[in-house]
Amino acid sequence: QVMLVESGGGLVQAGDSLRLSCTRSEVPKGTYAMGWFRQAPGQEREFVAGISVSGSETTYADSVKDRFAVSRDNAKGTVSLEMNSLRGEDTAVYYCAARSTSMIRTVFDTPAAYSNWGRGTQVTVSS
Repeated sequence: QVMLVESGGGLVQAGDSLRLSCTRSEVPKGTYAMGWFRQAPGQEREFVAGISVSGSETTYADSVKDRFAVSRDNAKGTVSLEMNSLRGEDTAVYYCAARSTSMIRTVFDTPAAYSNWGRGTQVTVSS
């Protein structure tokens, strides 16, 4: 069983920065690739960023590349998303996702690839 809890969302102005965190707990312990997704009202859930088990590989959606950075601390079981130069179109509910895998350098970038999801945290960017 895997539990994911996101934190760090809020209301910011365009151009501001925000850092999201996701804490993962599971029984039994395992290795998980992690991802961040977002969903705006009336839109499908979309990939934002992903990071491999090892943390050595990351992938980003084109819309956030060079503005967002994903990282993880395997000792603490956390993954973070640093969001800079925020725009109005970044407004959405952001979800953390985890996928059990033995492929330590693989990043997964589709919602269907993940079987574990957090409840989400709202990010609102006013422009």
